[in-house]
Amino acid sequence: MEPTSSPIPSAEGMHLRRLRDLTEFEVADGSPDVRGWAVRGGDGHKFGDVYELIVEEEALKVRYLDVELDPSLNVSRHERHILIPVGVAALDEDGDNVFVPSLNKELVLEYPPYQEIQITREYEEAMLRSLKLPLPEARSASFYDQDSYNEQSFYQNRRPEATDGLRRRSSAG
Repeated sequence: MEPTSSPIPSAEGMHLRRLRDLTEFEVADGSPDVRGWAVRGGDGHKFGDVYELIVEEEALKVRYLDVELDPSLNVSRHERHILIPVGVAALDEDGDNVFVPSLNKELVLEYPPYQEIQITREYEEAMLRSLKLPLPEARSASFYDQDSYNEQSFYQNRRPEATDGLRRRSSAG
């Protein structure tokens, strides 16, 4: 089955897309590509793997980690994916692990599942509520201007310098 290249629109008209669908973009040098890495909760136990990165194309920023939940959790295959805002996760300093301190194997079962159709503002707010995070103020310039979506905090253990996580592919490749 071929991946689709249609955008996944949010309610504000911003376009969130899977990195695999953005053939002109790639993970920047110095930033690890976390797809396939284990995702562990605050208790250290694995509850899934990073399946894909969901990016805001215009900002060249990763906004969500698409996490495929571990089959041992006995979740139906239609509810096996969840999105984690990138700013609530952190990279392991040494191993290929992503830590989400606010989740564990039990809490993830109550988390709203992600269907690869569309990311609505209502879904984004439901995720933030599940993580017990504040919703952005209505008057804020951008929904993503909050710590929950700060990719610098996500990459800080593996990339101390402030560089972008994505870049345009060079035409020489």
